[in-house]
Amino acid sequence: MINWKTVGELHVIQKLKKVIESWYGVELFYTDQHGKIQTGLLEKSHEFRSHFMKVQMLMPHGHQYIAQDIETIIDYFDENPDKSSFKFSSFFPHVKGYAAKIVIDGELLGTVIAYPFVRDTCTTDEISELISHVKGLGVSDSDAEMAVDKLKKVSDTQLTYITELVSLVAEEVMTFHAEIQLREERISALNSELGSKYRYHNMIGKSKPMQQIYNLLTRIATSEATILIQGENGTGKELVAKAIHYHSPRKDSVFVAQNCSAFNDNLLDSELFGHVKGAFTGAVKDKKGLFEVANGGTLFLDEIGDTSLSMQVKLLRVLQEGTFLPVGSTSPKKVNVRVIAATNKNLKEMIAKGEFREDLYYRINVINVTLPSLRERKDDIPVLCDHFLEKKCADAGHPVKTISPRAMEKVLDYNWPGNVRELENEIERLVVLSGDSKTITPDILNPRILDYLDAKSGSPLSGPLAGIKATGTLREAMEELEYFMIKEGLRRCNFNKSKLAKELGISRAGLIQKVDKYELDKRALKKASGED
Repeated sequence: MINWKTVGELHVIQKLKKVIESWYGVELFYTDQHGKIQTGLLEKSHEFRSHFMKVQMLMPHGHQYIAQDIETIIDYFDENPDKSSFKFSSFFPHVKGYAAKIVIDGELLGTVIAYPFVRDTCTTDEISELISHVKGLGVSDSDAEMAVDKLKKVSDTQLTYITELVSLVAEEVMTFHAEIQLREERISALNSELGSKYRYHNMIGKSKPMQQIYNLLTRIATSEATILIQGENGTGKELVAKAIHYHSPRKDSVFVAQNCSAFNDNLLDSELFGHVKGAFTGAVKDKKGLFEVANGGTLFLDEIGDTSLSMQVKLLRVLQEGTFLPVGSTSPKKVNVRVIAATNKNLKEMIAKGEFREDLYYRINVINVTLPSLRERKDDIPVLCDHFLEKKCADAGHPVKTISPRAMEKVLDYNWPGNVRELENEIERLVVLSGDSKTITPDILNPRILDYLDAKSGSPLSGPLAGIKATGTLREAMEELEYFMIKEGLRRCNFNKSKLAKELGISRAGLIQKVDKYELDKRALKKASGED
């Protein structure tokens, strides 16, 4: 839609409007595609350029007369889509106006109208006829004569100028709207690009593993297939399930989540399938199960690997047939539910041990989404830290804090067994402990993070020398220090050798020689850390 207020404030349109109104004594105004006037013409405070128009708008039905003319204009453009302008005869005899249409993307979105004027060929008898007509509408003799006398008598040449100027105003409106639309599309595209690059629903990450997850979720957005999400605790399995639901055709229906490990078998049976009154002690009334609650929507079954074999049989039935029996009932119920399951266990190993049904595994694993652990996507740690800092600082009423480079090194060194959930909890803890300080320093990090490398190496040294032996020859110690600095520097600089060489104060060729000497190429480091 056109922002008419902004259009009216454009400098070039204001100038054109002033020229048209002052030269030809007309009113220049706009209408939308429905014929509604989109200027201050109808306001009591409006200062009219045309005395005839002022008199007309003071008539008892003056608004209706102009509305009738506008309707004629809209009808003409609808019936003549190839025409861009229209010289029309108004409700008043011999009074003319000129309209140019505003078309955006092939659709009529409004008009620009210049009104009123008479032709210079208008005879004395025609002018008298017009005056009589105005008087007959309840206008005094003097007002009617003055209104008609002040009408601009337009020659053919002047009409050509009016035509060109009004059409120019319409073109400026269309150009402005097209530029605004282009800018909004560009902003939308950039936002979409950033969103797809670093975010999907409430998941955040720019690393390659997360980009692969986002691409997969985009491809399955319109699918109704059952999905199995696998990943360690804290990797965000429920976030993925919600993202799938809210990007699916069921997004306007309910999303229900249930952790299968939270109940024993009997309670889970009642929770999922419901029960009837008197089914067991305490069942004082009928209760709907989550499958029934989620009818038409999505049911997320977290930790499905913790269900018993008997429960797996019931789940398989409802997945295959869409029917289930509430506890204590003899009448099956039918539902239409999309199931998304999740687990942190290796279901194939459980199948081999007879702990998980193979038929259920293949029924829930139509599409598999495997979430990477945080240690497999360390590029995302700074992005996640910024996100959690902004969120936790806002919750606590603090200005946004930053993490010092040394503290960030420690955060990156840690292996985060609790994944994103553990990182979020640590950031919340740091926001509280840092008080009024704007910078988070290493000293307030959790000891398990601060001492992670020391504990892993068993070294008696700490700080930047953690992992380096304090015994042996000086040359051996220097080589070990050199090895350590280059190894950690490569990780920190994401294997950008030019950047690291500059940091270490050596040439890039010299650094490459040392990388080869210590076998510190990217592939060797990944293999040594067990990432391959």
